[in-house]
Amino acid sequence: MASPNPHASLAHSSSVTGKEIAEYDWSSTALGPMAEWQSSLRSTIALMLACLTPMFLAWGPDLLCFYNDAYRPFLGYRVDDALGRPFREVWASIWDDIGPLVSATLAGEPRTMTNMALDLSRDGTSEQSWWTFTYSPVFDDGGAIAGLLCVTGETTAQVVAERELRELADTLEEQVRERTAALLLYQNIVQSDQAPVCAFDKDCRLIGFNQAHSDDFYRIYGYRVRIGDDFPSLFLPDQAATIRSFMLRALQGETFTVIEEFGDPDLEKPHWEVAYSPLRDERGRIFGAFHHAQDITARVRAQRELQEAQEALRQSQKMEAVGQLTGGLAHDFNNLLTGIMGNLELLQLRIARGKLDGLDRFISSAQGAGNRAASLTQRLLAFSRRQTLDPKPIDVNRLIAGIEDMIRRTVGPEIQMEVVGAAGAWPAMVDASQLENALLNLCINARDAMPEGGRLTIETANKWLDGRAGRERDIAPGQYLSICVTDTGTGMTPETIERAFDPFFTTKPIGQGTGLGLSMIYGFAKQSGGQVRIYSEVGHGTTMCIYLPRYLGDAVDIDSSGGSAPADTEGRESILVVDDEPTIRHLIDEVLNEAGYSVIEAGDGAAGLNVLETNAKIDLLITDVGLPNGMNGRQVADAARVLRPGLKVLFITGYAENAAVGNGHMDPGMEVLTKPFTMADLARRVRDILGRTSEICTG
Repeated sequence: MASPNPHASLAHSSSVTGKEIAEYDWSSTALGPMAEWQSSLRSTIALMLACLTPMFLAWGPDLLCFYNDAYRPFLGYRVDDALGRPFREVWASIWDDIGPLVSATLAGEPRTMTNMALDLSRDGTSEQSWWTFTYSPVFDDGGAIAGLLCVTGETTAQVVAERELRELADTLEEQVRERTAALLLYQNIVQSDQAPVCAFDKDCRLIGFNQAHSDDFYRIYGYRVRIGDDFPSLFLPDQAATIRSFMLRALQGETFTVIEEFGDPDLEKPHWEVAYSPLRDERGRIFGAFHHAQDITARVRAQRELQEAQEALRQSQKMEAVGQLTGGLAHDFNNLLTGIMGNLELLQLRIARGKLDGLDRFISSAQGAGNRAASLTQRLLAFSRRQTLDPKPIDVNRLIAGIEDMIRRTVGPEIQMEVVGAAGAWPAMVDASQLENALLNLCINARDAMPEGGRLTIETANKWLDGRAGRERDIAPGQYLSICVTDTGTGMTPETIERAFDPFFTTKPIGQGTGLGLSMIYGFAKQSGGQVRIYSEVGHGTTMCIYLPRYLGDAVDIDSSGGSAPADTEGRESILVVDDEPTIRHLIDEVLNEAGYSVIEAGDGAAGLNVLETNAKIDLLITDVGLPNGMNGRQVADAARVLRPGLKVLFITGYAENAAVGNGHMDPGMEVLTKPFTMADLARRVRDILGRTSEICTG
């Protein structure tokens, strides 16, 4: 089947400009042939061509020009030579005026200008004109700003009319001597205006209106206005109070413009831009006000349609990002599952054939793939800020000193490494092992950015961020400890920085990076109440800074090897295991029984509490956090401590149950172990907990 022709939809379109775009030789431009265009460019052009509102698109490094049929009259003599030319060349005559707006939009700051005055050359001669337009950035398939979309409309006639009205109003004040003469002159003025205009006195009664006002009011409400009518009372009840409030403001001397929405309640209400200003007699006294309306319904609807289209485009881009995440996740997990299942299958086959030599390599290979799968899960949870953390007040300088030798061995002798610890560095409330992993990841990335060698610096500093500094870093103002890793490597482009924290995004060759390292660090920093920021320039290296909230208190001693050494125990204690997954219960039972402990199993919280209500000896409660039947693990533990004060508790948790555990704020004697864990890790943790003297039990 032939691939779809990218020219077809444009060539068969009723749009004149669409046909010109389809027939244009784009292969000679920076955009290349239309078949190679990004989907975001094609969809934006299609959206623009389908709109009746004048629109102009500038795309790519040279900002090449596209437009729709409604925009063609504004180009004047340029229309034969505008398509595919750089934006700057098409509008060279007014570039000094619009250039700064273009630059701001390309920096991600949309701009709207109302009644902007431009000296515009359309037929070879310069003329003054006024325009209202909105510049919005547009994005390529990768989410980077690729150009801008301009929605425009000429308001020259409106501005000239309003200026003439103001000039006439000024003339009115200067020339009339008596109120009657002023009214007569005003009525003559408004009759010449094509837009609806009326005047009212200090009691809000009509004292004059033009034919356009009479016709529009009859079209909307079916009533012919008359001199002396109480103007607000002619509107529907829910509209009358608003209209009267505007009229009273004008009668107090205020000149202003508002957007009003009124009309038949059974139909869509039109939008009106209404200018109010007071009327004064020869002595400057206010005797009334006037109401000058313009129907802007078409403009409002066009803007609404554009916003809806842009929202649909943003939603489409979000779905593409989700697809990238799930695709990368499926790819990595399928590889790991293939390794696990394949090795187990070979192991089963060898045992069935009685070949028992060399089985360790199949077991080791399956365990290795399982460990990598566990690491991938933890990185994904870190990215989504749902991993279970064990935060403690940490002296970060001491933590870095504890892993400095390991980092030096990891980055190798070609890298000159320096650690600069701030004197009097504040403690930070953070999970020590996760921070170690984050620093090691950053240092490995720095090493990879310096293939020929270079300099790596790890530096801590106390930072007090005010409102402006916080906004620059997308973080709340306050006191933070910063940990910065700086290299003298290749640096990053702005496009790479923009996507650096996306899951599965990597600039490394296939097989040399998962694309989860920085996303994990980002999730860890955000979940810890902090932030991570990139400062980089191509060819001049990179600085990665982690900001962690200051802890107001003293740091605790953390053993960089992962905790204190467990005390030896006799292994005769009794342990209650509560988990709804039979496989996990049986595994834990098997391991702890082999270690010499007595194990009692329960499938949910209620069953576990039934055991605790008996006289059975229980030295430790091990409970899953996510339990069925309406009671989670933390609730089981709290109820258990009512029955048995001081009972030691080990929570085991698989993903986002951190909040149920207490977000790291657990009572003394409570600890947490994150799934998946090895049976050896479980046994060591149990020995460690039972080997300590509990302050609750002895205090």
